[in-house]
Amino acid sequence: MAIEIRATGRAIPSLRLSNDDLAKTLDTNDEWIRSHTGIRARHIADESTACSDLALEAARQALAMAITKEGKEIQEETLAEAALTLDMIILGTATPDYHGCPSVSCIVQDKLGARNAFAMDITAGCTGFIYGLETAAALLTHAPSRKRALVIGSEILSRFLDWNDRKSCVLFGDGAGAVLLEKTREDPKKRGLLGTILEADGSGAEHIIIRQGGSRHAFKTGDSIKAPPIIEMNGRAVYNFAVKSITETIEKLLAETNLTIDEVHWIIPHQANRRILAAAGKRMGIPEERFFLNLEEYANTSAASIPIALDELNRGGKLQKGDIIMTIGFGAGLTSGGNVIVW
Repeated sequence: MAIEIRATGRAIPSLRLSNDDLAKTLDTNDEWIRSHTGIRARHIADESTACSDLALEAARQALAMAITKEGKEIQEETLAEAALTLDMIILGTATPDYHGCPSVSCIVQDKLGARNAFAMDITAGCTGFIYGLETAAALLTHAPSRKRALVIGSEILSRFLDWNDRKSCVLFGDGAGAVLLEKTREDPKKRGLLGTILEADGSGAEHIIIRQGGSRHAFKTGDSIKAPPIIEMNGRAVYNFAVKSITETIEKLLAETNLTIDEVHWIIPHQANRRILAAAGKRMGIPEERFFLNLEEYANTSAASIPIALDELNRGGKLQKGDIIMTIGFGAGLTSGGNVIVW
């Protein structure tokens, strides 16, 4: 029995905000941003779009691909029938529609028509998709009746930024990605999810934090001004953590799966900063071209970055049956982890 990725999908807002666009309102420029981050643009959701809207579109794309193989347009009735075959929806996000409840996954479950699926959100920062993939795989494995799961990463980070802070606002974008997992009779050593590493270091919780609005720093009745909650980040601490966690996670995944790095076709990292990935690759002697990067166009989309990259690779014909890929995540919490998948 194997847990395979049968289809992928993504949702990217149409509004593209380039570095040159940002330079019109910030003391920055394209050369500075690209040289420090590798980012050229990011996509921003309009005011009417919420996290669940992007998640729903990515989910629909994944279901359509599972039905048609090519992901072509299909009738709504066919999509509704496919949604009824889902046993669960697991969604990673740090930017939900609502504070605390209801979960984004429940909103997606309703709009998708997946009334036979249970639904839950995972809050693990930029590692949310990796945590979600392992959670869904475990829940599929240990219940004979469960066959299919949607795992989604979705973020509207643009609503949680100080757009006057050039050090942080240039880093992030909005988007969603989804995969359809299915339990099959394939050899688990030859197909599907082969191994996972999940880790956390709560001592670094303050390094990436949305401070306002929670029970620790709640808004109070009668406040005349309610500042929007924004992402605060200790850049140097996050950089050091990320480089260390990437290298350690790769080493642990290789040891757990008894593979060598030369057997891995693609390393798909969380798309945070090109300098972080270059430093980690140099430390391990891994050429940069072994890492799949799309942050130049999408910037950091947190829990959505890895499934967006998976879908881009998949639809671009760059993943073949039997390819071994490795996902690597790191982010708020602090959390880190990775998966080894045989495509």
